[in-house]
Amino acid sequence: MTEAKTPSGPQSQSPSGERKRGGWLAKIAPGVRGAFARRETPENLWVKCPDTGEMIYRSDLETAQWVTPAGRHMRIGPELRFAYTFDGGVHDELEPPRVKEDPLKFFEGRPYGERLAAARKATGEQDAIAAAVGEIKGVPATVLVQDFAFMGGSLGMAAGEAFIAAAREALKRETPLVAYTAAGGARMQEGTLSLMQMARTTLAIQELKQAKLPYVVVLTDPTTGGVTASYAMLGDIHLAEPGALIGFAGPRVIEQTIRETLPAGFQRSEYLLEKGMVDRVVPRKELPNVLGSVLRTLMMGRGRAAA
Repeated sequence: MTEAKTPSGPQSQSPSGERKRGGWLAKIAPGVRGAFARRETPENLWVKCPDTGEMIYRSDLETAQWVTPAGRHMRIGPELRFAYTFDGGVHDELEPPRVKEDPLKFFEGRPYGERLAAARKATGEQDAIAAAVGEIKGVPATVLVQDFAFMGGSLGMAAGEAFIAAAREALKRETPLVAYTAAGGARMQEGTLSLMQMARTTLAIQELKQAKLPYVVVLTDPTTGGVTASYAMLGDIHLAEPGALIGFAGPRVIEQTIRETLPAGFQRSEYLLEKGMVDRVVPRKELPNVLGSVLRTLMMGRGRAAA
């Protein structure tokens, strides 16, 4: 019986099957090699500015409330909006209302129910609108935030119910209602049921006006379609973040329809401010102070009217 021999020379293998690595550095300092091992870099460590292409360190962007050095106000969701808006970020989030899901059994490549599930998993939100109550510079307020990351912030039955629930909470607590809008329009997967929310939210705003409670809209990028045609343009005061796209149809659709080139900055916050459609363009970091001042003034007017 032949005895197995251990291979020798540069091709020698360890018992585990791995090739032994030699060299003078490994002999005198075996732990040094691991210090220079390649490390994985987190994929989200850097964020690219949409305007300049500049790579921005994520922590710097978070410190700047997601506003790039070029001034681009990047899209953010309810969690950050509430944190930036309320005093100390302290707030009580309202329970999102439940509605019948996929009433039309809509299918477009995959079932609508699957799209809803994917959007909920990606955003952590139940639907496109979330609401909370707290104080803005000492003024009690109800705030709702539309999340563009949730199916383009589209207005469907759940979003409409969330808006109405926020308005009723404002009526119950006798607080102003602040709406941060961001949407591509109505949700096509719900058909006419989605379009009905335009009328329902308008009626909820009328209830606030009858109670003489302020309704302030903060238009963010982008606010378009049926949302612009309803509650986004019914505020007592309209504020907007810099550079936000605001309109009904998009610029490309308008140019193709009228066959003319649109003016520079058309449908952007600053252009609409010049035309009187927006009352003031406010940078993100200044919004709490401006909102607090506006709400305090409007609530003082309500108190005087009641007296």
